[in-house]
Amino acid sequence: MKLSFDSILPEEILNCPDYFIFTTRKEAPKKYDKLLLHEDILELPPIVIRGMMMQKLNLDFDEETLILGIDPGQRIGLSIFYYGIEIGSSFHSSIDELVSYIIGILGGLRAKRKIIKIGNGNMKIAKQIATMLNLNFCSSFELEFVDEHKTSLKIKNFNQRGKRDMLSAKYISQREGFRQSILPLSITG
Repeated sequence: MKLSFDSILPEEILNCPDYFIFTTRKEAPKKYDKLLLHEDILELPPIVIRGMMMQKLNLDFDEETLILGIDPGQRIGLSIFYYGIEIGSSFHSSIDELVSYIIGILGGLRAKRKIIKIGNGNMKIAKQIATMLNLNFCSSFELEFVDEHKTSLKIKNFNQRGKRDMLSAKYISQREGFRQSILPLSITG
């Protein structure tokens, strides 16, 4: 996750001035008034861990919203905003891989509103993503198809490792479109 850290012994935890402590449940002190994370958090995707750290810090954010911007295409760009801050971006080569990754994020992060914004540049893929999310995610979310006109930069040799797709997804996440609420099939039947 590219975070700097100091390594300390378990008996030094109580006197540690740092803000976050990452330890095992066995070595964690019984009474501790600072922020503590346990080893089981490592099973989650790094994006979810970053979001959980933001939750624990209890910073004064405007609204508790999770926004995912998706640039559909041959390479699918994804940008994730939590509390108005981009906490990650990635690109995916298959819809199945993308949907599985998104479900892990939607299920792992707490938010009052979960909004998925998909660009309308390739509606066939955009609709496949929306359908698969509806079939596989067991909670409600909001869905928007947004105009992705002028979201892709036309810079020669710029798309190394999907950078252009991720940047397009970031722009898509900031645009408005027609929003619809998607209820899980367990509720709608």
